[in-house]
Amino acid sequence: MDNRSMMKFRDELKDNFDELVKRSMDSGTIDLSLYTEYDVKRGLRDSNGHGVLTGLTEISDVIGMKNKNGHQIPCEGELYYQGYNVKELVESYKDRRFAFEEITYLLLFGQLPTAEQLESFQKILSDLQALSAEFSTDVIMKAPSANIMNALQKCVLTLYSYDENPDDISIPNVLFQSLQLISKIPMFAVYSYHAYRHLRGVETLCFRAPNRDLSFAENILQMLRPGGEFSELEAKVLDVALALHAEHGGGNNSTFTDHVVTSSGTDTYSAISASIASLKGPRHGGANIKVLHMFDDLKENCRDWSDETAIQDYLEKLLNGEAFDKAGLIYGMGHAVYTDSDPREVILKDYARKLAEDKDQMEEFHLYETVENMSKELIMKKHRRFKPVCANVDFYSGFVYTMLGIPRELFTPIFAIARIPGWSAHRLEELVNKGKIIRPAYKYIGHHRTFLDLKDR
Repeated sequence: MDNRSMMKFRDELKDNFDELVKRSMDSGTIDLSLYTEYDVKRGLRDSNGHGVLTGLTEISDVIGMKNKNGHQIPCEGELYYQGYNVKELVESYKDRRFAFEEITYLLLFGQLPTAEQLESFQKILSDLQALSAEFSTDVIMKAPSANIMNALQKCVLTLYSYDENPDDISIPNVLFQSLQLISKIPMFAVYSYHAYRHLRGVETLCFRAPNRDLSFAENILQMLRPGGEFSELEAKVLDVALALHAEHGGGNNSTFTDHVVTSSGTDTYSAISASIASLKGPRHGGANIKVLHMFDDLKENCRDWSDETAIQDYLEKLLNGEAFDKAGLIYGMGHAVYTDSDPREVILKDYARKLAEDKDQMEEFHLYETVENMSKELIMKKHRRFKPVCANVDFYSGFVYTMLGIPRELFTPIFAIARIPGWSAHRLEELVNKGKIIRPAYKYIGHHRTFLDLKDR
């Protein structure tokens, strides 16, 4: 049944369908006070909003509070990959090689590579990049999706059919599958975008093959752009963005999804596809697009970006649910763990400034900076909070991607490209430690009833 037939069918059933919708909503509604009565940790968080401890990991450490005299107090945020401070890692690459490939090695194998190990690892990734013409034609070109995250899921799941041992979850096989996915996912994303645009008559189709001598960031830019050109600064900024998004603890929604699904014993393609599905959600991977839409609305309402009074009025309307999407939120502000600062945002903001200077976009950069600084105090005042509020990495990432000429349809897929090394490391960690299947409890609060025969209902 095509879309037109489906809509006609639904219109014909409207009255009956509306009744089914009402019954579904009535049946699914739970008294929220019961969560407090039974001490249910909604969203696996305690009453202070902190994540409930559900596992152990050595892959990364996310720090937003520190213990002082027995009390947890806010601190400058810190993020560690396999024990190394991400700030120090990124700074070490300022004047030399790209970071993402080396950080991928670190996440997967727990140590920084030697020059020889890194060269060998990069060769493996390059060798695994190749996509057959058959895969491009039969999978990427057929029924392309407007949402590239759906296209990524399709590509990842279809790789199962190209694998001789897809269900083998031994560590050697899962590692090989993971390296394949890490290598191929940039092409899945960029080619799916080009295919959708072409089949909608927007642009000429051009699948540019990856260059073995280029980094992940360089290849993404050269495959995406019509002429394949890019500057050294552009590639460097994208590389830093990939490195900062590569991993963020076992408790974020998509990585926890990876642990949950992996614990069932399923195959690699299903586990990674589930994580992609989680990341697709606007409350997880789509936050930077929300930030851009918010700024689009701000620019419509505040034409003079130097008018701080008008900007503050707009932000207050946002918090009061009177502007933009009426959600009462300033997107890109606040984080579940970080308090004083998000280390990823601090680093990316610095590169956003450099790119804005290069692109003659400093006026817009200052607008972002103004909104960031004002929002911190306005949010604390509005919600009478004593704990600091900081901008998170999503606040500047959309602005950075826009300056790089990356279309909005690829913002969340870029996140997925960056995060697959982290997901893969967590999947391997779950399998190596042979944990139990993850099965949290739900309390039944309904009523037991006596069955009635159809004629008696």
